[in-house]
Amino acid sequence: MAVGGGLGGLVLLVVALLTGVDPGALLDQAAPSQPGGGGGQLEQCRTGADIETNPECRFVAIENSVQGFWSDEFERRGADYRPATFTTFSGGVRTGCGAASSQVGPFYCPADRGVYLDLTFFDTMRTQLGAKGGDFAEAYVVAHEYGHHVQNLTGQMQRVRTREGADSDAVRLELQADCYAGVWAAAATQTRTAGGEPIITEITRADVAEAIDAAETVGDDYIQERMRGTVTPETWTHGSSEQRRAWFERGMSTGDPASCDTFSAGLR
Repeated sequence: MAVGGGLGGLVLLVVALLTGVDPGALLDQAAPSQPGGGGGQLEQCRTGADIETNPECRFVAIENSVQGFWSDEFERRGADYRPATFTTFSGGVRTGCGAASSQVGPFYCPADRGVYLDLTFFDTMRTQLGAKGGDFAEAYVVAHEYGHHVQNLTGQMQRVRTREGADSDAVRLELQADCYAGVWAAAATQTRTAGGEPIITEITRADVAEAIDAAETVGDDYIQERMRGTVTPETWTHGSSEQRRAWFERGMSTGDPASCDTFSAGLR
């Protein structure tokens, strides 16, 4: 995305301005984006011009791509995809799951089927965790949260019984969402608007490297080592850096949601 950072190979809305594609068509499919606690304005993102005045509108393009992919995937399997709402916030936000602060970071609330994106999270990843950042790193995070929505719709979320530990259901749920993010990435360039135009036209190796770096940066072991100097697997809730990278890559290499059955697989 040519807004809010380097373009890389993830070519989205602004490229449409140069190729004759109607940029407005790339934003007009979004499920209603709702402004959250203090900074969200994505409900105003409707055209390519909006991205130039509000760089945060790039997240609507990612949202459209991810939800468009899962809608097509559900339809292909004879199921009905019910879109999640998409809310941005900074500082704090009220949800169907209760109030949340920016310390929570991006999250999914199954009670109201909403994805909530703290817009300060990506700066935190760079400054506190040392992530490289980039457009596709952001796309990975958004796709991961929509992976939780898919889990909610398919009943995978209800399989969680153990909520802490390296082999816990909570870790398996997070790794499956990573895998689903990879499945979306594998097909992202084929997801199109209602007018038949691609929302994302290219993903390069550099883009994938950004996503992998982000996945590794939010691994439990990496965060614990960086913040506390010790690693305690018995308290893990999301999985190790290696696990998160591996499951994202698995989803991307197979392009098949069925390959993401972390609940049956042996974790490594």
